[in-house]
Amino acid sequence: MTQYTQIIVDKADGIATITMNRPDKMNAYTRTMGAEIMAAMDDIDADDTVRAVIFTGAGERAFCAGADLTPEGGGQIFSDGAEVESLSDERVRDGGGRLTLRLFESKKPLISACNGVAVGVGATMQLAMDIRLAASHARFGFVFARRGIVPEAASSWFLPRIVGISQALEWCYSGRVFDAEEAKSGGLVRSIHEPQDLLHAANAIASEIAENTSAVSVAMTRAMMWRMMNTDHPMEAHKIDSRAIYRLSRGKDAKEGIASFLEKRKPIYPGKVSEDMPDFYPWWDERPYE
Repeated sequence: MTQYTQIIVDKADGIATITMNRPDKMNAYTRTMGAEIMAAMDDIDADDTVRAVIFTGAGERAFCAGADLTPEGGGQIFSDGAEVESLSDERVRDGGGRLTLRLFESKKPLISACNGVAVGVGATMQLAMDIRLAASHARFGFVFARRGIVPEAASSWFLPRIVGISQALEWCYSGRVFDAEEAKSGGLVRSIHEPQDLLHAANAIASEIAENTSAVSVAMTRAMMWRMMNTDHPMEAHKIDSRAIYRLSRGKDAKEGIASFLEKRKPIYPGKVSEDMPDFYPWWDERPYE
């Protein structure tokens, strides 16, 4: 089993929970933490027993209070401080962006249980997650303009798609920290919960997925939904829909889905994401984050 130093990974009942585990530093993000989350996602994507993933932070104060800019946290978190001759140099790539691109490629649905402060990369990493829940005392901030930089972690792609361009620009222009109620009214989070109920609510959503759906269907749906947002015409979605329906309707999961419905019982889907994805998956360039 992989040993992690800055995250905790728990797996139970088809759900993996990734906890950012630097509570004394408000779970501030480091390169080590980013690398460990990406390694955990590689393991989770390869594990057919895991059907959904929940992200949260250790302690009661913070989900992730942004990048750790101290020497202990790695110092030059935005770059390695070296001079480069070309902006195509790998050393200038944003570490938060590497993480969100990895999350974007996930084959499993991702649920954020934001249990406190989430600013900077603590906020932007959640944009690549599918369903976001917040504790009543959670706070969010896209604070980059107040640090003399710009939104990172590919958030200029994610955030307007989630909350709309006007709301995204207001939050990023001001760089102010806002509460969970504003996050919900602005479309950033699905629901707000008392701190003691947050993980229970996230687990209820994850369990609904794990217990009732086909892993292959969910993986395909996730890929289709995220990627079809960027196409010029619904015909592009129709092409993928048609291919996916044709392939999956002839598969063992569709047979089980129909049988369980007719027999009025819970389904037991045999399909595995590691083995049974349609032959045209992926239909885009694989693993562009590498």
